[in-house]
Amino acid sequence: MSEHELLPLAVLATSLLPGLVIFFLPEGAVRVRSVLNLAGATVKLVLVAVMLWGVSRGENYAVSYPLLPGLTFSLRADSLALLFVTLSAQLWFLTTIYAIGYLESSPNRARFFGFFSLCVTATVGVAMAGNLITFLLFYELLTLSTYPLVVHRETAAARAAGNRYLAYTIGGGAALLLGTAWLYAETGTLTFTPRGFVDGSGASSPVLAAIFFLLVAGVGVKAALVPLHGWLPRAMVAPAPVSALLHAVAVVKAGAFGIIRIVYDVFGVEYAAELGVTDALAAVAAVTIIYGSLRALAQDDLKRRLAFSTVSQVSYIALGVAIVGPLASIGGIVHLVHQGLMKITLFFCAGNYAETLGLHKVSELDGVGRRMPLTTAAFTVAALGMIGLPPMAGFISKWYLGLGAIEAGATWAVFVLAGSSALNAAYFLPILHRAWFRAPTAAWAPVPAGVRAETALALLLPPVITALLVLLAGVLASVQYSPQEWATLVVRREFYAP
Repeated sequence: MSEHELLPLAVLATSLLPGLVIFFLPEGAVRVRSVLNLAGATVKLVLVAVMLWGVSRGENYAVSYPLLPGLTFSLRADSLALLFVTLSAQLWFLTTIYAIGYLESSPNRARFFGFFSLCVTATVGVAMAGNLITFLLFYELLTLSTYPLVVHRETAAARAAGNRYLAYTIGGGAALLLGTAWLYAETGTLTFTPRGFVDGSGASSPVLAAIFFLLVAGVGVKAALVPLHGWLPRAMVAPAPVSALLHAVAVVKAGAFGIIRIVYDVFGVEYAAELGVTDALAAVAAVTIIYGSLRALAQDDLKRRLAFSTVSQVSYIALGVAIVGPLASIGGIVHLVHQGLMKITLFFCAGNYAETLGLHKVSELDGVGRRMPLTTAAFTVAALGMIGLPPMAGFISKWYLGLGAIEAGATWAVFVLAGSSALNAAYFLPILHRAWFRAPTAAWAPVPAGVRAETALALLLPPVITALLVLLAGVLASVQYSPQEWATLVVRREFYAP
């Protein structure tokens, strides 16, 4: 087996093997478990960096094995896959550090970190899937590996949230399976192909349109498109590391990534536009963007406010995909990374407030910036990025989406983006005002003698680092290997090349 075949398998193995070993470790083997997690995450980062360097120079990393007659298990690390894999690898490393600190005195840590590693394995598999059947296998593994994380606390609320999560995601998986089988029957192939493979297959336009909507509905559950979003706010009963994983690294991003693959590598964006299905997708994305922001306004629970913000923000990706044009595509694809960096920062900070001070509601955050200045500074950077203020990463995404909408003649989308930004400001700025400018709550404002000044280092470093990345992704957007430049490479190389 050559290096180019081995590397995709090795990237999967760096989280799969530690996860399997962790299941068999005793609960008290904290140091061994932590070393396995961090070692796997570190090796994964190194291997991904090697593939990034190679793909940027035209190397191909792919491997496949027979699965069923006419179908193969296929992994392929193309430029789009590596954008998602790089995000997942970086944030898995930081979330592992955070989770070790957050769960240091919690029960069932071996179970948690075992499924945590399987979840990341499934996410990386979704990213590197070379065809729709491989994508489907990892997509369903992602559902099964995240359910134990959602119900980790084993409370009645956690079980109810887990049941709802399963009901939604299994239904979405069924739609995806049906669409995949129907597509194979019509075209005889499921291999992801730049600019799609359904055009010229001989299938009728109504049939292909129906298949498109089945596939998008299947992945739209995890992407939290309205009205398929109902599981996401309920899942906020999970621990903060799980919330961060769901929103920034794994589940929601897997759904958004699936939309990108279906539009570009199954149908081809230009053929999808000829079918008229991109208009419907754009409409659903626009409704989701505004709806999620409006619901976020009404939430006092901080994690639920962030959850509805995710419902809104992830649909920027779908909107960029549905607006046919290179600039909008760059905006949508780069937002896959930018939203992940911003949202994981926000959930890390929310976890810090809850774990350190017992604060869960927006109305409880008065003066918290004086008690936890670094955590609140990180939250501020991410929140301003979500609003779209320069020079944060979120500004880059919205700038390209707006330019792409004008380029494509979809000026209505500019008003959606502007309205969303105004709503983002309406539900984030009051939090920042409370945190920085209101008098501290007397119950927790003083720092007792001998108590750490802010919070544990394992909880503080990850949000500070990700907030710095939010800033750097905006300031250094034009630098080689930045998310924006890599998204531009993806669009030019795979989606709009002559």
